[in-house]
Amino acid sequence: MKNLYVSGYRSYELSVFKPNDPKLSFIKKCLKDSLIRHIENGLEWVLIGGQLGAEIWAAEVAFDLKEEYPELKVGVLFPFYKYGEKWNETNRQLLEQVKAQADFVEYTSHRPYQSPRQLKANQEFLLKHSDGALMLYDPEFEGKPKYLYRMIQEKQEKATYPLELITFETLQESVYEQQDPFF
Repeated sequence: MKNLYVSGYRSYELSVFKPNDPKLSFIKKCLKDSLIRHIENGLEWVLIGGQLGAEIWAAEVAFDLKEEYPELKVGVLFPFYKYGEKWNETNRQLLEQVKAQADFVEYTSHRPYQSPRQLKANQEFLLKHSDGALMLYDPEFEGKPKYLYRMIQEKQEKATYPLELITFETLQESVYEQQDPFF
C-alpha cells in the first residue's frame, strides 16, 4: 500500500476542542501505531481532505513521524477552494500549519463551496487515488464519517480495498496499555 486515505470523526464529534485534551494522546498513539505499521510495509503517502479531527490529527502524527521516516509524504486534497476560510481563528491557524508542512496541497474543486456534492466528490477522488483507508470510526456510533464508511463498503464490494478502523474499543485498549505496563 503506497497511498493511505485517513479520515474519521470530526473533533466536535469526540468533544475534543483543545490541543491539550487528554483524549488526543490516545487517539494520536493509535494513529501513530497504525501509520508506523503501514510505513514499514511500504506506505509513501498519507492523504487527507483537511477536516478538523481525525484528518488533521493524522497529518500532525505523520509530520512527527517524518523525523524517523523522512520518505513519508502528506497530501492534502481540499474539497473546494477557500476551504476552512470561515472557521474560527484557531482552526484556520491549525489548517494553515498543516498546509505549510504538507508535501502536496490541491483542491478537487477550484470553486468556492457551492454544494455538498463537492464534499462527496472529494471523498470519491481520495478513494480512487488511494490503496486503502484508515478511519477513526466505530460503526456502532455513527457520525458524519458514516457516509465515507458506506462508500468504502460499496467500493469493497467491487474490488479489494483495505480498511482499518480505529474504534472506541481500540482506543480503550490503548488507554489500558498506556496506564498498565503489564497489559
